[in-house]
Amino acid sequence: MSDSVFRKKSVVKAVADIDDGESSHLNKVLGVRDLTSFGIAAIIGAGIFSTIGRASVNGGPAVSLLFVFTAIACVFTALSYAQFASTVPVSGSAYTYAYVSFGEIFAWIIGWALILEYAVSNMVVAISWSEYFTSMLEGFGVHFPSYWATDYGSAARAYEQVQASATPGDLPAHTRELAQAFQDAPALGRLRFIADLPAGFVTVLITSLVYVGIKESRTASNLLVVLKLAVIGLVIAAGAFYVKPENWSPFAPNGVSGVLSGVASVFFAFIGFDSISTTAEECKNPQRDLPRAMIYCLIICTVLYVLITLVLTGMVNYKELGVDDPLAYVFQKVGLDAIAGVISVSAVIAITSALLVYQLGQPRIWMTMSRDGLLWPRFSKIHPRYRTPSFATIVTGFLVAIPSLFLDMQFFIDLTSVGTFFAFILVCGGILFLDAKGLSKHSKFKVPYVNGKYIVGLALLVALFFVLRAGGLLSGISEKPLLAVFWLTWAVFAVLSFRYNFSLLPVLGILTNLYLMTELGISNWAIFVVWLIIGLVIYFSYGYRKSKLAVADAE
Repeated sequence: MSDSVFRKKSVVKAVADIDDGESSHLNKVLGVRDLTSFGIAAIIGAGIFSTIGRASVNGGPAVSLLFVFTAIACVFTALSYAQFASTVPVSGSAYTYAYVSFGEIFAWIIGWALILEYAVSNMVVAISWSEYFTSMLEGFGVHFPSYWATDYGSAARAYEQVQASATPGDLPAHTRELAQAFQDAPALGRLRFIADLPAGFVTVLITSLVYVGIKESRTASNLLVVLKLAVIGLVIAAGAFYVKPENWSPFAPNGVSGVLSGVASVFFAFIGFDSISTTAEECKNPQRDLPRAMIYCLIICTVLYVLITLVLTGMVNYKELGVDDPLAYVFQKVGLDAIAGVISVSAVIAITSALLVYQLGQPRIWMTMSRDGLLWPRFSKIHPRYRTPSFATIVTGFLVAIPSLFLDMQFFIDLTSVGTFFAFILVCGGILFLDAKGLSKHSKFKVPYVNGKYIVGLALLVALFFVLRAGGLLSGISEKPLLAVFWLTWAVFAVLSFRYNFSLLPVLGILTNLYLMTELGISNWAIFVVWLIIGLVIYFSYGYRKSKLAVADAE
């Protein structure tokens, strides 16, 4: 059994599968500009329009440096994704890359994690869209009932806070508004009817567009990205005139720990560059264009993130940014209501592009897993007219729309990171596998080779010296036990790099992603483990027996 769960798909077989069955009917219409646009659409979504404010509350202006650090981690990973995309241009993304590198069980785990990543990411985007949509309506004098634009849990907790407070007026305005929404909501006995209807509505709308076709989705994405970049340019240019340097002091008010507490939010802001690899089978030249698009979109988005973080934290005190619509909020704060209105209107349209890309990506993961026999055949069914994975798209719509009606944003932000980090680590590790097995000869793009023979070990010694000198090794491990795994992993890679001349950049990708994982809370891990257990039950009850490789072995 151990051999069978680790059975691997060859690179040649993975590429040949594209031409088999219904999935060969997908329309190949995407070029490098379209792919870069998809990447920007996915990365610059709820991250810049919403979660950037939450990260700044604890980290202060220094969160701009966290964006740089996280971007570096993503660059190492993006290069690894780019090599895999040029080697195995299949829509399965990290799922397929794990299949050819580590075997079926790891492929299933990654595929299952990606399902969680894309679904949860879209829930955050949908909820953020709802916040800006209702804000836009208020700007036009239309009041949308608050109890139809929030989740039950947030409203109930706010109501309890207000009831328990001796001075409710001192509570944040947002908390008081949610409490009022809970009080005003229609009720049947003690049951309050509260749901985020705009979030559900926009998910259904985008799912319909994705269902209709890739050409229509491409056109919509390109238009929305142009608008999104124009709005961000306006925010940076206009906001620069209202920056007060004193707001940047202290730069890191809560120290390094405060900055790193925003890892989940900041990393969430970068998730998306990998999603364009799910469109590989709809690219005109995937082996050339996918690597270029991943690097282009990551560079563009990092520069924009750093600039906009500095502008936001310079316009108002960082403590005021704990809102779901920080861009509109800061301009209202400095009296530029007209620009705040433009941002709210534009954000409603622009955030839609991120929703579009994630809704494109997830059905194609389902499709590829189904094509390999790990999921039911209906998930790989291609619509005869629209040339899209129709059934998988509909399932994705339900999977995103229903939870977004009832659960809060922070829950989803925390949940999405664990599975993503895990996928990124395996993709970086997969490059080391390709090099060791000589499979890199199939790659039209390769991660630049820097011999890590001595560098990995020397870097470990330097890092340990500074940590021990500061007396932070044991205390850090006691607070975050996963740090022990990080240091042990680094030591193992130092030895392996010395023995096998490992490529440095994939090793750095593994270590940086693993370190970022140590900053996540226990609740993230608990939920991920539950999700993983559910996935393994499905795999061993269906996929293990129905896998195409299992059937071939039996024959």
